[in-house]
Amino acid sequence: MIHEILPVGMLGCNCSVLGDEITREAIVIDPGDDVSKIVAILTKHGLTAKMIVITHAHIDHIGGAHKLRALTGAPVYMHEADKMLSDRLDVQARWLGLDTPPEDPGIDTPAHEGDILRAGSIEAQVLHTPGHTLGSISLYIPSENKVIAGDTLFEGSVGRTDLPGGDLDQIKGSIRAKLYTLPDSTIVIPGHGGSTTIGKEKHHNPFVRAV
Repeated sequence: MIHEILPVGMLGCNCSVLGDEITREAIVIDPGDDVSKIVAILTKHGLTAKMIVITHAHIDHIGGAHKLRALTGAPVYMHEADKMLSDRLDVQARWLGLDTPPEDPGIDTPAHEGDILRAGSIEAQVLHTPGHTLGSISLYIPSENKVIAGDTLFEGSVGRTDLPGGDLDQIKGSIRAKLYTLPDSTIVIPGHGGSTTIGKEKHHNPFVRAV
């Protein structure tokens, strides 16, 4: 599997491009900005975006989705509980001092717990992991021993819970029930910053220990 991670936008959101090496179908996750760079990665590998997946609807993760869909025709997958946030991209833009907010891409296909998203041989399981936002999801890819965790779990930290829809108890519960039950060797790709592993976070994350 092709997996390129591109930090995009002013907040350095980790946008993932997952590509099947045989069918050249791709999943683009969290295209928050810098759409031309994302398209360049697709072009470099000869990939066709089959779907755009949003882990949560904060502007730094969703900001480029409308433009990328217009360029590729790929549908947008997102949990419906975060529609309240994508409806308010103008408010979010003001938080960051942006003059012009991006367009809300809407939801072409709702992403639900247990859904399997496929592109060629790639299979990504949707885990509903609320707490950072009501509709936060993570994507578990068993064949690659990876989980793309959005802003739920970071190396030595967790997503902030002081914004609308955030809940500290809920994010801790999501991490323990949905992420810490994955194999310890699972590589965690967070929404910002470097990767870690489930085992490392279970034993050393100061916010959420395994027990």
